[in-house]
Amino acid sequence: MSKDSIGLTFKHFKGDFFGGITAGIVALPLALAFGVSSGLGPSAGLYGAIFISFFAALFGGTNTQISGPTAPMTAVSMIVIAGIVAAYDGEVSKALPAILTVFLLAGLMQIALGMIGLGKYIKYIPYPVVSGFMTAIGVIIIVTQILPSIGYYPKEDVEYVNLFKPQAEEIILDNILKDEADEGLLVLEDFKETIIRAEDITQAQILKESQTLAAKNASGVIGSLKVLPKALRNINWLELILALGTIIIIFGFKRITTAVPSTLVALFVMSSIAIFAGLDYRPIEQIPSGLPLPQWSIFTEFELSSISPYIFTALTLAMLGAIDSLLTSVVADNMTKTQHEPNKELVGQGIGNTIAAIFGGIPGAGATIRTVVNINAGGKTRLSGMLAGVLLLFILLVLGPVASQIPAAVLAGILITVGIGVMDYKGLKAMPSMPRPEVTIMIIVLVLSSVWNLVYAVGIGLVIASLMFMKKIGDLTAEQSQVTSLKAEESWADEIDFPKNLQEEVFIKHINGPLFFGSTQDFQQLARQIPDTCSTVIIRMGKVPYIDQSGLYAIEDVLQDLINSNQKVLLVNILSQPKYMLERIDIIPDLVFEDHIFSSFKECLVWVKDEYPSPTA
Repeated sequence: MSKDSIGLTFKHFKGDFFGGITAGIVALPLALAFGVSSGLGPSAGLYGAIFISFFAALFGGTNTQISGPTAPMTAVSMIVIAGIVAAYDGEVSKALPAILTVFLLAGLMQIALGMIGLGKYIKYIPYPVVSGFMTAIGVIIIVTQILPSIGYYPKEDVEYVNLFKPQAEEIILDNILKDEADEGLLVLEDFKETIIRAEDITQAQILKESQTLAAKNASGVIGSLKVLPKALRNINWLELILALGTIIIIFGFKRITTAVPSTLVALFVMSSIAIFAGLDYRPIEQIPSGLPLPQWSIFTEFELSSISPYIFTALTLAMLGAIDSLLTSVVADNMTKTQHEPNKELVGQGIGNTIAAIFGGIPGAGATIRTVVNINAGGKTRLSGMLAGVLLLFILLVLGPVASQIPAAVLAGILITVGIGVMDYKGLKAMPSMPRPEVTIMIIVLVLSSVWNLVYAVGIGLVIASLMFMKKIGDLTAEQSQVTSLKAEESWADEIDFPKNLQEEVFIKHINGPLFFGSTQDFQQLARQIPDTCSTVIIRMGKVPYIDQSGLYAIEDVLQDLINSNQKVLLVNILSQPKYMLERIDIIPDLVFEDHIFSSFKECLVWVKDEYPSPTA
C-alpha cells in the first residue's frame, strides 16, 4: 500500500505540524484530568492519549481526526474500574489486569465492528438516546468532581470511614469462612481454626477494608450526593480556590481570545501559582518517568471469570467510542469538505484502543474539540493526529516530573468545565416542542444514566425507542393497508373496468407497505371478512417491498384458511424479496400454484374472465 493511499503524506507538513502540536497541547490537560477521573491516575489518561491519537490517526478513515480519552468514554470506564477494583478489595494494582483486559476487549470489538461494516449503521441510533446520554455524562462529571474540587476525599475522612468498620469486620470474617470452606474445613464442628484466624486480623486490615467501603459508598452521582453535606462541613478552602480559579480562567479567557486554549492557560496559571507560592495543596498522583511499558499481566493473569460480567460493558464502550468518533468525523467532513470512511475509522479507533490498553491507557475516541483545533491550525492529513501523539509522548518523557506537581483541584476544575460543555443544551431547549415519546426517552436515559447505570440506561433507551418506532410504523402501515371488500376499498386505476357481476364472487385485496410483525394482526382479519359468496381472492402485492418472518407466517395462516374454505388464491406482482420468502417455506407452490401467480393485474384479469365467463357469452 502506498503512502498516498492511506493518506500519510508530507505534502501539507507545515499545516499538519502546527495542527498536531496545537491539538496535542489542548489534549494534555484533558488527558491528565480524564486519567484522574477514571480512577487509574493521570498516567493512564496520558498513555491513552498518546497511543490512541497516534494509531487511530495512522489506521483510521478520517484524515484530520484527533483521538484520545473523551468525557463519555471516561464516564463508562469509571464504572468498569470502580466495579473491578471493589471486587479486588480496593487494590488497583491487583485489579489492573482485569480492567485493561476489558478495555482491550472493547478495542477488539471496535475492530470487528469496522470489519463487518457496521460503521454506516451508527447513524440510526435515535437522537433522544444520544442526547439523554450526553447530558447524563455532563451531570455525572460535574457531580462527581464536586468532592475533589473542595478537597474532600471520603476514604481519608476518619469519622466517615469509622462508620464502615462493623461492615468491614463482617466482610473479613466472611472471607475467612469462605477460605475455610474452600480448604475443606468443617467450620460448624470446630471453630478453633476460625478463632485462630480471626485473632490474626489487624486494625490495619479493618481500616483498609473500611476505606474501600467508604470510597465505594461515596462513588457515582448518588454516592457523591449522599456525602455532600459532610463534605460541605469539611471544605478545604485552598483546594476550592484553586478549582474556582481554574473554572473562571477557562470561561473568562475564551472571551479574550480563542487563539490560545483556555484550558491550557488555566492549567499553567493555577499550577504555577500553587507551586511557586509554596502552597500546601494536594498534587495529582506521580506520573512514572520513562517510556510506557506493556502490561503483559493482561495475558499472563487472564481469567475469564473476572471479566465475564463486563463483556456487555466492553461492547458498550466499543459502541460508544464508535458513535463518539463518527460524530466527530462528520464535523471534520463539514469543515474540510471531505468524506470519511466510517468502517475504516472504526478499525483505526479499535487498533488505537487495543494498543492503549496493552500499555495501561484508558480508552478513548475521536475528540471533537481537539479535531476542530487541529483543522483550524492547518491540519489536513493523518500526520497531524500522529504528531499530536508524539508531542504527548515527548511531554511524558521530558516533563513528567513537572506534570506530577499539578494540583488535583485544578484538574477537578477542568473536568467540571468539560461536564458543563458536554451537556446537550440544544436537546434540552427543544424539549417543550419535541414529541412527547421522544422527550420521555430522553428523560429516561438521562435519569437512569445519572443515578443508576450508563450501560443499562442506553440499552433501555434503545429498546423503548425501537418499540415506539415499530409501533408508529405499524400504525402507519395499518392505516394504508385496510382490510376491506372491493366495494368499500378504493379501486386502483386498472380495476375500474372489472366486471361488476364478479365483484361479489371475486375479492380483491390491496396490501400497501411492508408486511411485518407490526401489521400482521390486521392482515389476519382478511380471511374473516371475505364474504361467503366469494370463491376467488386476488391479493395484489406490488406495493409490498418487504416481508419479515412474522408476516410470512401470517400469510401462510391466511392462505391455509382460504384454501380450507375451498377458495382460490391469486397473487399479483410479487416483488423479489417477498417472493423469495414465500418460496423459502414452500408457500409457493404448495399453497399457491405457479399458474396462480401473475406479473400484472391485466394477466390476472384474463385468467378471471376465462374462469368466470360472462353470462351473455
